[in-house]
Parts: sequence; C-alpha cells; structure tokens
Amino acid sequence: MKKILGEFKQFALKGNVLDLAVGVIIGAAFQGIVKSLVDDIISPIIGLFAKKDFSDLVLTVFDVNIRYGAFITAVINFLIMVFLIFLLVKAMNKLSNIGKKQANKTEKEVTTKDCQFCCTKISIKAVRCPNCTSILEKEKIN
Repeated sequence: MKKILGEFKQFALKGNVLDLAVGVIIGAAFQGIVKSLVDDIISPIIGLFAKKDFSDLVLTVFDVNIRYGAFITAVINFLIMVFLIFLLVKAMNKLSNIGKKQANKTEKEVTTKDCQFCCTKISIKAVRCPNCTSILEKEKIN
C-alpha cells in the first residue's frame, strides 16, 4: 500500500500534472467569461436579426421542441474558446521560442576553422590538417 501511495505522490507532483491541473482550473474560469460574452453580448446582437432572443429560437416538429438557437449559442461558445486558446498557445510558443533563440545564441561557439592551405573545415584544436597534412600556424580567434 505504501508503494502505491508513493507512486501516486510521485505522479501527482510531476510538473506536467500540476500544469494540467492549473490549465483545467483556468479554463473552467475562462469558460464563464466566454459564456457571458456569447449569452450577454453576441446572442442579443444576432437576435436583432432574428427579432427575438437568439437562444430562444425553437423549431417545433411533431410537438417536439428543437432548440437550435441554444445549439448555435453553444457552437459560438466553442468557437470563441478554441480561438482564444489558439491565440494563448501561439503566444506561449512565441515566448518559449524567444528563450530558445537566446539560449542558442550563447551556445554557438566557434568549433571549426579553415585550413590556410587547402581551405577545408577542420577542428579548431587541430595543429595539422587531416586533409592535406600541412602543419597549421596558430591563429588568434576573436
């Protein structure tokens, strides 16, 4: 039993699980904002064209009410959420790429030089060219 609890603790405290939990909580809170945007702003504007509240649009078939207005409202909610999540992920990827580019700039060190006799690329530490076997002069590297 202790082994299982230890494994669960290790799993639950991994960075990915905590990130996912934070993402779900923020997404749930964000859903309320998007729902309010659609229900309180977008639906009434669309309702102007339908001449009534958009979410109340109903089609009655054989005494069965098909609430297509509510369905369209849910689709609009979904599309707005997907678009905003897309923008958020795109911004986060851009930020992470900026960090990676800065790290790559610092990592790029000169590791090769040209042989002054045969112009092939050789290791910066080489004292003799492996291609033409010439003895190389020591150069200052800036």
